[in-house]
Amino acid sequence: MPTYEYECKNCGYKFEKFQKMTEDPLKICPQCKNQSLRRLVGIGGGIIYKGPGFYTTEYRSEEYKRKQKEEESLISKTSSSNIPSSSSDKTK
Repeated sequence: MPTYEYECKNCGYKFEKFQKMTEDPLKICPQCKNQSLRRLVGIGGGIIYKGPGFYTTEYRSEEYKRKQKEEESLISKTSSSNIPSSSSDKTK
């Protein structure tokens, strides 16, 4: 739910109101009780990124994370088996 800013055209009183987006804008000023209230265009809430990655990778399902770990372990097993060992190398 966003916070909306309001200003009274009559008395100049400014305040913020936390309300649903579907709610109608307020019309009556709580200070002077006149019906001269208008909703202002605010700066809105900023996006806050938390963690090391982008949000699509931060909130993956547990099943996705499990499959990713399985694939990584499979890749590491197959890549380590393709590397020739030093004892089998014959240099002349």
